[in-house]
Amino acid sequence: MLRTLFLFLLLFMTAISCGGYWLYKYRLTAPLPLYEDVRYTVPSNSTLRQVAIELMDEGLLDYPTALAWVSLARFQKKAHRIKAGEYLIEEGTTPQQLLDIMIAGKTIQHTLTIPEGWNFRQMMAAVRKHPELVQTLGDIDNAAIMAKLGWKKRHPEGRFYPDTYHFPTGTTDVKFLQRAYKIMETELKAAWEKRSDDLPLKTPYEALILASIIEKETGAAEERPLIARVFVRRLEKNMRLQTDPTVIYALGEAFDGNIRKRDLRIKNPYNTYVYKGLPPTPIAMPGRAAIHAAVNPVESDALYFVAKGNGSHQFSATYREHRCAVIEYQLKNKSPRRYRSQCRKYPRCAACRR
Repeated sequence: MLRTLFLFLLLFMTAISCGGYWLYKYRLTAPLPLYEDVRYTVPSNSTLRQVAIELMDEGLLDYPTALAWVSLARFQKKAHRIKAGEYLIEEGTTPQQLLDIMIAGKTIQHTLTIPEGWNFRQMMAAVRKHPELVQTLGDIDNAAIMAKLGWKKRHPEGRFYPDTYHFPTGTTDVKFLQRAYKIMETELKAAWEKRSDDLPLKTPYEALILASIIEKETGAAEERPLIARVFVRRLEKNMRLQTDPTVIYALGEAFDGNIRKRDLRIKNPYNTYVYKGLPPTPIAMPGRAAIHAAVNPVESDALYFVAKGNGSHQFSATYREHRCAVIEYQLKNKSPRRYRSQCRKYPRCAACRR
């Protein structure tokens, strides 16, 4: 009798287990009734039960599947671990996969790229027109923006790290900017702690200013440490930096693509042809390579450089060498009259003997 009862109970439990397994297999591993990808938002502070009810209202889960879905999460002690946010539910997704996605917080990520060398005005234009960023700042000036971010009285130029950012739906412009600011602070601090000895830079902020100039001077990665050395040597010798990007920054929106002699004489603290030392603030957002170059310049006796016209530069240790390089790369094929005039002054230049 007892043996018969035991066998009956064993068969009964086996049937229940098989039924439970079938319910799981059928309900939780069969694809959701989707004919296209859909977006679904889990509101903040939602419970899994509330999400299941909403999914039923949307027609994505029926009652037995929702019950199995919630029961599985509770059995695995994961019901409290779902993350708020907007999710992309792709065609073919199963309830089990959907649960895993929500627990992992794999929300839809939007993208905004801030290129190296952009200035603050360009970055804010991109932030303000991005359709997925929640706009809270409105039309306020730079000082007010920095105050909203929590860094009152700090100039915004160069303070934000250029990179490709990924962020979920609902991210505000303030949160985005705070993130970029903090990353720049981290990058700058790390570079400053590993700086070369005896640099004529007193603070990390001065390194940031120099890095921004290096960023705008060249797009050739291998040249950045050498350009950094030129500027470091000029600072050490109390020479003017005489770098065109600072003049362009000083001109602002008035810059039309050409720098004229009169532009080099404007009385503006950013004009390094007129004023010695670094400009008051960065002129752009430097990337990691430019920051590293600013605090770790290579050894060189170069004091001058001139653009070759192919994206690279010719570096010189003396002014005479520099003038010869200018004749070769700037005047020879562009300004015959000035070329002849300079060759009379520097007849020994190779470009003048050809």
